[in-house]
Amino acid sequence: MSATTELLKGAAELFPGEVVTGAHVRHLDLPAGAGRFALITLDNGLDHTKPTTFGPQSLANLDAAIDQVEKEASEGAIVGVGITGKPFIFAVGADLKGVELLKRHEDALAIGKGGHDVFRRLSGLAVPTFAYYNGAAMGGGVEVGLHCSYRTVSKALPAFSLPEVFLGLVPGWGGCALLPNLIGADRAVSVIIENSLNQNRQLKGAQVFELGIADALFDGADFLERSLVWTASVLKGETVVERAEIDRGDAWDQAVARGRAVADSKVHGAAPAAYRALEIIAAAKDGDLGAGFDAEDRALADLIMSGELRSGLYAFNLVQRRAKRPAGAPDKSLARPVTKVGVVGAGLMASQLALLFLRRLEVPVVLTDIDQERVDKGVGYVHAEIDKLLAKKRVNQDKANRLKALVTGVLDKAEGFSDADFIIEAVFEEIGVKQQVFAEVEAVAPAHAILATNTSSLSVTEMASKLKNPERVVGFHFFNPVAILPLLEIVRGELTDDAALATAFGVARKLKKTAVLVKDAPAFVVNRILTRFMGEIQNVIDEGTPVAVAERAVEPLGLPMSPLVLLELVGPAIGLHVSETLHRAFPERFTVSENLAAVVKAGKRGFYVHDSGEPELDPEVAALLKQGDTVLTEEQTRDRVLDAVAQEIGLMLDEGVVAEAQDIDLCLITGAGWPFHLGGVTPYLDRAGVSERVNGKPFLAPGVASVPA
Repeated sequence: MSATTELLKGAAELFPGEVVTGAHVRHLDLPAGAGRFALITLDNGLDHTKPTTFGPQSLANLDAAIDQVEKEASEGAIVGVGITGKPFIFAVGADLKGVELLKRHEDALAIGKGGHDVFRRLSGLAVPTFAYYNGAAMGGGVEVGLHCSYRTVSKALPAFSLPEVFLGLVPGWGGCALLPNLIGADRAVSVIIENSLNQNRQLKGAQVFELGIADALFDGADFLERSLVWTASVLKGETVVERAEIDRGDAWDQAVARGRAVADSKVHGAAPAAYRALEIIAAAKDGDLGAGFDAEDRALADLIMSGELRSGLYAFNLVQRRAKRPAGAPDKSLARPVTKVGVVGAGLMASQLALLFLRRLEVPVVLTDIDQERVDKGVGYVHAEIDKLLAKKRVNQDKANRLKALVTGVLDKAEGFSDADFIIEAVFEEIGVKQQVFAEVEAVAPAHAILATNTSSLSVTEMASKLKNPERVVGFHFFNPVAILPLLEIVRGELTDDAALATAFGVARKLKKTAVLVKDAPAFVVNRILTRFMGEIQNVIDEGTPVAVAERAVEPLGLPMSPLVLLELVGPAIGLHVSETLHRAFPERFTVSENLAAVVKAGKRGFYVHDSGEPELDPEVAALLKQGDTVLTEEQTRDRVLDAVAQEIGLMLDEGVVAEAQDIDLCLITGAGWPFHLGGVTPYLDRAGVSERVNGKPFLAPGVASVPA
């Protein structure tokens, strides 16, 4: 038994639930008499909805397949070896469910070494090797191809990436060492660091070819046949693959420096993965692949045992699994069909909602407002956005015409809503206005229609309290920008019935949103936590801490933007309104800042001006600020803010605002863009000791977002 076989056998025993990928060898005669060829197909025996992964037994199967072709190559029985995947899937990397189970550093090291030991054999065969990226390829799926002599890629390939840094790892089976030596350090930094930290941005097949990762690009319909014809021409010497010379001078160092700047801007040093990857890329400059692979092994093992990676895996599982089975959602069979949608309001938010319903449901959507000019503007916005999709070739002309025909605007609610199944309001955030709107809608809507509110902080129960049928009112809170942020807080009022709730969840699924069931409590989840978070920052500033110190205090969390930049995005007036709502509900914890009120009264869009390209404190705002004389350090500020957040989350869980802490984290990740390396926030609060300090206990059980005991 070889050392690799023994290594993988031990790892497989730690992971009995692995979905095993087979590595099937078949032989074929290449076109034009180029010779006999061995083709390895990676396939886990399941359809494309269960992508092929590499766990220990899967790696052992590939190792055994390479044993076979290695023997055939050394005997001269084959002229080359290819590797491809099942329909629509090449391979999507390491099986993360197995990574979660690892408890010891040496077991994590074995996973890194096992992958390297198997994959690098492809580059050591006596014949050329070819990777045929026929479908989705990520992580280890990309890396197994990098060990081959040549690569082809399908134009139909929808997703190609090295997402490890996004999750809290490094590309650890050759990616950090091989990719910069193939396409240059700058392009490698874009793929490994920049794309990964930009919400795991994917490459299409054509981009993979343009970057130089693949040597040839073919249509999806006959991809494998064309790849084999090309392979024959390479083996016969008719096609010579020329690759650009790699700049190993200053350009390499500049690329690594650029990567550090990208990492700093995204995670502010808070998560180690990007920096470890950059260290390996920097060291790969001399082309010593063996040393690079060893460095990948060490980094992989260290990171697998880190809190950031466990938080990242926890966050990944929330988004991939929990999001698809919302806690507390009623039986799907109770949902009513939605064949027409009404939108009350035609402002920017309402128009964004109309566009989303139109694109996802493809049913008639009608907007209403108080005058024809507003209605026309709302419909015009939707038409203009459809024209943009047409210009980008996201829809064809027929589809664009059909979508435009489906959206209309009327002044008379009776005319617009008499046959609507789902009516959502997006009017001014004031309870009296919303009650009046719902009364008008109820008078003209059919008895089965669901009445939804996009309120961000007001009581759904109170909104429905004056209606004849309050059971059909449901909160349906989107986040701005509607097209980008996935979260949809679905709020159950005290009288909301299961049919209304089930219909809301059914619509959310069709809208491709992440729906979380939320109790009708002030500001629900995201706005309540963010208001407490930002309110504490504002309190610290009001008491005397300089704005810059308060802002820098939370940089180590690696949030997508600083608190005051977020306030600018939300709008100071909205921030003030939500803080006033929460102050009325919880006056002992939520304050209303006089400084923020002064900024709103002065009509300022935020605390900053951006004339230099960077946010700088607006002198006019600085003149408005009235501060005390209590000056905190960054660390003191951070502790105070985190204590406030931990306290608020603890109270929300006690109140039953959501089912579990996992739902809080899912909301923060999908509604506020909080990073995977925090796990949303509760795993971070647990490992930093804040949960214990504030609430006397952690939010999560050991092993849920940490190394199992």
